[in-house]
Amino acid sequence: MRKLTAAIFISLDGVMQAPGGPEEDPTAAFDLGGWVAPYWGESPFDDVIMGEYDLLLGKRTYDIFAAYWPDNRDNPIGEKFQRINKYVLTHSGEPLEWENSFKLSGDTADAVSELKRREGRDLLIQGSSTLYAPLLSARLVDRLILMRFPVLLGKGKRIFNGSEKPGAMKLVDHAVSDKGVVFTAYEPAGEVQTGTFETKEPSKATLELREKIKAGAW
Repeated sequence: MRKLTAAIFISLDGVMQAPGGPEEDPTAAFDLGGWVAPYWGESPFDDVIMGEYDLLLGKRTYDIFAAYWPDNRDNPIGEKFQRINKYVLTHSGEPLEWENSFKLSGDTADAVSELKRREGRDLLIQGSSTLYAPLLSARLVDRLILMRFPVLLGKGKRIFNGSEKPGAMKLVDHAVSDKGVVFTAYEPAGEVQTGTFETKEPSKATLELREKIKAGAW
């Protein structure tokens, strides 16, 4: 079965919109595009992006890539993106004109689950903010790579929207660049485990507070 990796540029407050440039995705009046550039340098992401994979994309990220990369095939990434398969989750009837592009329709989790069962290269998600919550919830992401940049953006598209199904993750790799970018790689680790720091019976004040919370009076 194919493995699915999600590799994401993300701010400290969870924004992933338009990391590459001011005009990349200015929707919803986002005017901070290009926030990755000042911190860019050699990183573990180089090994990821230059590895062997096919792309899994949402339609808006596909449109951005399809408009940019075919005219930048002199870049090693552009050459790779031109050659590999691009699988696009979309309900749009528009044709996908970039070569080696294939439409996936229907429920996101079902479509990706079926794609993972097919023979072929492993899969990599880039951009595509709408894909993470359903795919993480369905336990279809085999590795989650977060490249967290030392900026607070305050607004913009986020990878986590509160609809994710709870689940534990295991840290399997990490690094920090000389410009303060923190690279962490996680793999699924089952259900969330909980516990408590209480070592003795709760006090009367604590019990009263808990009752107030239950009653919605806190």
